[in-house]
Amino acid sequence: MITGSSNPKIKQIVQWQNKAKERRSAGIFLVEGFKMFEEAPEGWIRESYLSEDAWEKVCSVPGLKDKLVRTGFETVSREVFRKMSDTQTPQGILCVLERPGYGLEELLAVPKPLFIVLENLQDPGNLGTIVRTGEGAGVTGIIMGAGTADIYNPKTIRATMGSVFRVPFVYAENLGDVIERLRESGVTIYAAHLAGKKYYDSFPFQEGTAFLIGNEGMGLSRELAARADSWLKIPMEGHVESLNAAVTASILMYEVHRQRR
Repeated sequence: MITGSSNPKIKQIVQWQNKAKERRSAGIFLVEGFKMFEEAPEGWIRESYLSEDAWEKVCSVPGLKDKLVRTGFETVSREVFRKMSDTQTPQGILCVLERPGYGLEELLAVPKPLFIVLENLQDPGNLGTIVRTGEGAGVTGIIMGAGTADIYNPKTIRATMGSVFRVPFVYAENLGDVIERLRESGVTIYAAHLAGKKYYDSFPFQEGTAFLIGNEGMGLSRELAARADSWLKIPMEGHVESLNAAVTASILMYEVHRQRR
């Protein structure tokens, strides 16, 4: 059992929790909680840490103990686990996982794809919600500009509730180039924009579709919005001018799901 927070492994975990650059350099991300461990692909798991008082919970969940034994784990004291954890009420299990690798060309090979393209989305919770909703709505992938929040931020990971293991995603240095590549592949590009003239349910989404979603406060940049084939809007009543980015993305994704169902 590891009982000291000065242990090199523990110090490394704490650094990974706090620094995106360090996580990126190591090619890893962190997940916490029993549900996340259960859903994590075994091939991705590099290390697992279990709090000394969590073993009883492990034994009460069918298959959990076997998976831990197969992938390997180390036990740490309660105090050390609290030091490692990013949550207020730790569940007692933390894993280091290898980052998956996805490519745009791989995603474009899917017939009639559905993409969500995010420009400068800043809130980790919004990003995680979009990933989770995307799995439910059947998106092909999430494409993010370089200014978008880190999908491996612990808050984002928690908000995905495990969908981060199953929804492909790519970061792109130049979203304009990505949009042109999507268009070359027969994907129609729609911008969620307050200046749209037609409501979102006026468009057919039976073929390849991509929705551009902008920053929570500023919306899409003028340059990226100009690259869309069409602008669309969501009806607003009362004094509401716009919706949360994750809500907007969810409405659009499920309209595609409805039409294709």
